[in-house]
Amino acid sequence: MHTPSKLLLENKAWSQDMIARQPNYFNELAKEQRPEFLWIGCADSRVPAETVVNAQPGEIFVHRNIANQVITTDFNCLSVLQYAISVLKVKHVIVCGHYGCGGVMAAMQPQSADLLIANKWLMHIKDIYRLHQDELESIDQSKKVNRLIELNIIEQVYRLAHTSIIQSAWKHGHKPTIHGWVYGLNDGLIDELIKLDHNTQINPIYRYAE
Repeated sequence: MHTPSKLLLENKAWSQDMIARQPNYFNELAKEQRPEFLWIGCADSRVPAETVVNAQPGEIFVHRNIANQVITTDFNCLSVLQYAISVLKVKHVIVCGHYGCGGVMAAMQPQSADLLIANKWLMHIKDIYRLHQDELESIDQSKKVNRLIELNIIEQVYRLAHTSIIQSAWKHGHKPTIHGWVYGLNDGLIDELIKLDHNTQINPIYRYAE
């Protein structure tokens, strides 16, 4: 089991190794960040964004929460999105969920009296279940969780497209593409479920009118 002291020692070893290989690495990295990707992922410790795509520091701007959700009243997520789009000018926004997601599995159960705050967060996934209830209840029980995980990812991609942040960027010439990915804990592989770009037709009730 790692201790905080062990983590600090590992950090020092990593820093020294990077400097030995590239003496100016941290000096250059400290000057600015120009990531091309915003990653909205699950907070699950088994799905670290940079690790699973073999990225280096500075390449991915990251926001993570339980079950990789984009909730339009979550100003933490929206401020990350706005900064990534308006300031960093990222070219791609990736929502990456994963099979075996504990948040999605919890959302399929009755609300827990011990998780009063988490219940409210998971309510959004329960809404997705309700919207797709006919499909979910028509498939084999063993496949139901994974299908809801996929539907949750897809829904978050559409929620991004429905924000004024994304629609305004598309209208004014910055054209980030939105991707919905699912990561397999059992094999470490990622599959793309959905991709939306500036040509996407937005449902009229979600359109942003400037």
